[in-house]
Amino acid sequence: MSAAPLHLAVALDGAGWHPAAWRDPAATPKTLFTAAYWAGLAAEAEHGLLDFVTIEDTLALQTTRLDGPDDRTDQVRGRFDAVLVASRIAPLTGRIGLVPTATTTHTEPFHLASALSTLDYVSGGRAGWRVQVSGRRAEAAHFGRRDIPELRPEHAGAVETFPVFQELFDEAADSVEVVRRLWDSWEDDAEIRDVATGRFVDRDRLHYIDFEGPRFSVRGPSIVPRPPQGQPPVTALAHSRLPYEFAARSADVVYITPHDTEQARAVAAEVRDLGGGELKIFADLVVFVGEDARDRKARLDELDGAEYASDAAIFTGTPGELADLLLEWRGAGLDGFRLRPAVLPADLTAITRGLVPELQRRDAFRRAYGAATLRGHLGLPRPASRYAGSRR
Repeated sequence: MSAAPLHLAVALDGAGWHPAAWRDPAATPKTLFTAAYWAGLAAEAEHGLLDFVTIEDTLALQTTRLDGPDDRTDQVRGRFDAVLVASRIAPLTGRIGLVPTATTTHTEPFHLASALSTLDYVSGGRAGWRVQVSGRRAEAAHFGRRDIPELRPEHAGAVETFPVFQELFDEAADSVEVVRRLWDSWEDDAEIRDVATGRFVDRDRLHYIDFEGPRFSVRGPSIVPRPPQGQPPVTALAHSRLPYEFAARSADVVYITPHDTEQARAVAAEVRDLGGGELKIFADLVVFVGEDARDRKARLDELDGAEYASDAAIFTGTPGELADLLLEWRGAGLDGFRLRPAVLPADLTAITRGLVPELQRRDAFRRAYGAATLRGHLGLPRPASRYAGSRR
């Protein structure tokens, strides 16, 4: 077993990742659209000493179809803006990292840089970003700026078969580059705040980024001073070669979706070869945790009218069995895991109060936070601004 600490995160989505989760007796659907609900989930994750939570978001209503609405009324529809949720719950937590999903395809990178910098300030250096592209015609229709062909079932397994995705990932890479440059456009000591001389900023320490690309040009500097972390960690979900290449080029953390140990080893090696040793590789797992996990899943499947399937592996079992699986997969070259609780808050609580103590007993997980920032939790050093020392 590797001596490196095990990193652990949870992915928060509505009432949970099972589409019938809101109908579970342990769910609280009436509170789903309240700040208190999300604050409670984040507080529970922090109680379990987890590295961070991600918050799901999209630019269209949830659907069972690959592209377009399905008109179902028996599943949760609607969600809050993830960045705003993270900013709301940030002052109510103290250590847990907050990583909202924000889509590059229909969002200007200048706005993303400002929003995520603000989140880093509000949270005291605990912000991250889950980058997402939007290849769905239904989402593009909300903006009316570009025409995207309808995404069809034959494209679901590998985005490389859908030509527009190469353009979208290239655009996402440019967007991340612009955001990173904007985060660096204020040097750390640009704010002087000298009342006696009347100088609030040193203008020589604010920099134009002068990004010119095929999709947009951005001059800069940012309107927000450099974030407390310098560069909040960038994360991305990847299922195949094209998103692997994007993550290796642009991200600090990549989430992969293996279904067994050998696949975990192969994918981790492929991504590591593309991105080098600094890229953190997490595996995603949907989890039903507890002695009754299999029965709960069967009951929810019956309520939904179909057996639940996911892009990620689905685990049903006890905290001890989940610990066994995580440690086995970690030996395949993974740095950590992003667990998707099937039902919230029940499976989140099973993680924090069942799985975490089990991992601690095996000396595989922290017993206290050792850092105050998300980069610190992940073992990532705080980088210097790329413009430091350059003067106009």
